[in-house]
Amino acid sequence: MRKAIVAGNWKMNGSLVSNELLINAILKGADKLLTDSVDVVLCPPNVYLSQVGELLKNSSVMFGAQNISLHQGDGAHTGEVNARMVKEFGAQFVIVGHSERRANQYETDANVLDKIKHALHYGVTPLFCVGETLDQRESGKVECVISDQVLSVLEGLTEQDASKLVVAYEPVWAIGTGLTATPEQAQEVHSYIRSLFSSKYGQGIAEKVRILYGGSVNATNASDLFKMKDIDGGLVGGASLKADEFLEICRSSADLVVSD
Repeated sequence: MRKAIVAGNWKMNGSLVSNELLINAILKGADKLLTDSVDVVLCPPNVYLSQVGELLKNSSVMFGAQNISLHQGDGAHTGEVNARMVKEFGAQFVIVGHSERRANQYETDANVLDKIKHALHYGVTPLFCVGETLDQRESGKVECVISDQVLSVLEGLTEQDASKLVVAYEPVWAIGTGLTATPEQAQEVHSYIRSLFSSKYGQGIAEKVRILYGGSVNATNASDLFKMKDIDGGLVGGASLKADEFLEICRSSADLVVSD
């Protein structure tokens, strides 16, 4: 059985004071029973990795970075932070290929593959994001878009490395809009993503890969989404900045594990 993941993407939010308040509230509610059932991950802005790592020390809640550089080694890359650096702070995960970076920083599929390779080289698990725009969905191009994004990465990885990925399906039209894919719509795409892994590496690898849903996940819709066969948790945006709501989303996933 795949262990669920609920990861909070704080985006460009936070302060030393608010981070501590938020994390203390999450730790108070995230007992061992919950984290035994669900991998709980917090992804703050990179400047707060040291603080977050210290606050989470000796807890079962993990943390990750929101981005790493295209450049693997040290060098003359002003403003960049590479995979080795975030690993040095203890980050276990990194978000790669988020639609906001694809759109605003013009990151390509080739860029995403390079970042995934760098992360894996240093033992950091990529949270690899894919998803279509509303125009692409309405034009019937969902599978074409998802296939291009997923296969552009799988073609560049070994089977062993591909098995370490966590995929996050985030329909672009549902990110920060309040719109959410129905559980059935999300399940359809998650199943298709798993089929791409199966076609490339076989059913054994495909069944091990964890695929998360992201896109206006909240305490109200999480349970119905997580009941779907191929949805293994969520990549949560705004709701991850509210301890009670984030914990409720985590419990929605944990409750399914316990009930099974």
